[in-house]
Amino acid sequence: MRRYRSLSAVVSAIAVFALVGGLFGRRLGAADDKVPDHYKAFTAALSAIEANYADKIDSDRLVYGAVRGMLSTLDPHSSFYDPREYARMRERQEGHYYGIGIEITAIDSDVIAQKVFEGSPSSKAGMRQGDVLARIAGEDTKSWNCASPGDCTERAMKKLRGARGTPVQISLRRRGYAELIPVELVRDEITIPTVPASFMIDQTTGYVQLRDFGETTDRDLRRALQSLSSKGMRQLLLDIRNNPGGPLDQAIKVVNEFTSRGKMIVYTRGRIANSDQDYRATDDGQFMNLPIVLMANRSSASASEIVTGALQDHDRAYVVGETTFGKALVQSVYRISGGAGLALTTAHYYTPSGRLIQRPWDTAFDEYLTYTMKDQDANKPHSASDLKRTDAGRPVYSGGGIEPDKRVAGPVEGFSPTRFGRSLWNSNNGGEFGNFATRFDIEGDTRVKQTPAGRKTVKPNFVVDDAMVADFRELMKADRIRVNDEAFKKDSEFVRAMIRYEIDRALFGVGEARRHLVEADPQAKVALTMFGEAQRLSELSKSPSKAAH
Repeated sequence: MRRYRSLSAVVSAIAVFALVGGLFGRRLGAADDKVPDHYKAFTAALSAIEANYADKIDSDRLVYGAVRGMLSTLDPHSSFYDPREYARMRERQEGHYYGIGIEITAIDSDVIAQKVFEGSPSSKAGMRQGDVLARIAGEDTKSWNCASPGDCTERAMKKLRGARGTPVQISLRRRGYAELIPVELVRDEITIPTVPASFMIDQTTGYVQLRDFGETTDRDLRRALQSLSSKGMRQLLLDIRNNPGGPLDQAIKVVNEFTSRGKMIVYTRGRIANSDQDYRATDDGQFMNLPIVLMANRSSASASEIVTGALQDHDRAYVVGETTFGKALVQSVYRISGGAGLALTTAHYYTPSGRLIQRPWDTAFDEYLTYTMKDQDANKPHSASDLKRTDAGRPVYSGGGIEPDKRVAGPVEGFSPTRFGRSLWNSNNGGEFGNFATRFDIEGDTRVKQTPAGRKTVKPNFVVDDAMVADFRELMKADRIRVNDEAFKKDSEFVRAMIRYEIDRALFGVGEARRHLVEADPQAKVALTMFGEAQRLSELSKSPSKAAH
C-alpha cells in the first residue's frame, strides 16, 4: 500500500460562484481596540449599513459579498464557499453520499433530473435526464413557491437524501406520458464516478476516461487498468479531456501508477510554512512500462495538467489534442465558521522539468476565464527562458498550459464544429442533443408501465439514419432554433455523432456512449495512430542513462 503525506492543498477547477452566503456574520462586530485599523473600517461600515440602510438587509449576505470581493482582488481561483457550496464541494471530493443518485436543477419551479448516476437506485428504476420530479414524498414540488431555484433544489435534496435502506416515493412527469409515473426508490450509498468509462478498443488497446478527480480516483483508475490488463491490454489511450481537476494527492497517485520509484511528479513553491514541497513516486507503478497516448484539451485543468505534464516530462505519454487550460495554482481549502469554506491560493506548482504552466490573467479575469471559447494559436511564440527539456531531451515550454506533442483541434468531444454546431451542445446536459435523447426509450424496457405517445424506441448499437437526423431538425424548429443549413451540412458528422452519444448515454450508459464516440472522434482517431510514438517514448523512459528529475 502506498503512503502519502496528508495534503490540505486541493488543486481545483475554476470556481466562480454567483451565490455567496454566510461566513463570519456578527462575529466581525466583536472587534476590539487591538485589531488593525482596516478591520475597524470594515466593521464600522457593516454597523452603519445594518443601522441605517433604507431597506431590511441580511448581514450574512453583506459579509459574504465582502469576502467574495476581497478574494476577487487576488486571482481567478481563490474562492469562497457558503455552507451549501462547501458541503457539495466536500461531497464531490469524497466521492459518495446516501440518496437516490441524481443531480437536480430547478427551472421555472420545476425540479428536473439533470444527471442520473449509473448503477444508482434512480438509474435502476429507469429515471432519465430531463424527468421532472413533480411529487417528492407526497408533496407537489410546484407548490413550494421557492424564493429562488437554489432554494428549490436544496429542499428537494433534503427530501431525496436520507439513511441507507429507507424508501422515498417520487412521481415523475415525462414527455409523451399523459399521467405521472410513480416510482418508489430505496436510498443507497451513491458513488460519484471519476472514471466513468473504460473498455477495450481492440484486442490490445485499452481506453480509460479520467473525467474528474476525487478521493477515490486512484482506486477507480487502478481497478479499470487491472480489468483491461486481464482482457489483454498492451497499450492505453488515456482520455483526460474536459477534466477540471481535484485533490493534489490524487493527481500524484495517478502519475505514480505509470512511473518508477523516486521520479519527481510535481513540486510546489509558496511563501507560507510547508508550501515548498517535492512530491515523488513512492513505489514502482504497476503500469510503468505501458505505452500511453494521452488526450488533453483546452478544458483539461489543474490536477489533470499535473498528470499530463509529469507523464510528458518523463516521456511516459505521447500527448495528443490541444494546449491545456494553464492553471498552476494550488488552493488550500480551509473550513471556516458556520460551515463555510475558503479555497485560497497558497502555492504555485511546477512540472518535473521545471515548467510553471500558469497562464497570465487580466485584471477583470475576463480574458482568462473565456480562454476555452477561443481557438488556439498553433504557432504561439516562446521566449528562450520558457524552454525546458523532458528526460529524453525533448523540448517543452513553460508559460501557458501543457502543449501537446501532436496538435489536433477539437474543443467539443474531439470535434471542431461551427459556431452554430457549438450552440447546439452543452457540457452539462448535452444541450439540444440531450433534449432530443429524452424522446427515446429502450426497445422492450418494461420498467415504466404506462404506454407513452410520440416516443421512439431503439436497440443497442442503433444507427443514426437520415430519418433520425430529420427528426432532430424538426425538434430544433419546434424549439425555435433557427437552422443554419450551410453550417448544419458542414457539421453533419458532428451532429450524427452527438445524437448517438446522447441517446447512448441516456439509455445504455457512459461506457457504451464513449465506445461508439471514439469511433467518430477526430482527436481519438489521430491518437490511435500514435502508439508507435508512445512505444518509442516508453523505451526512452526506460533508458538508465537518463536521470530521474
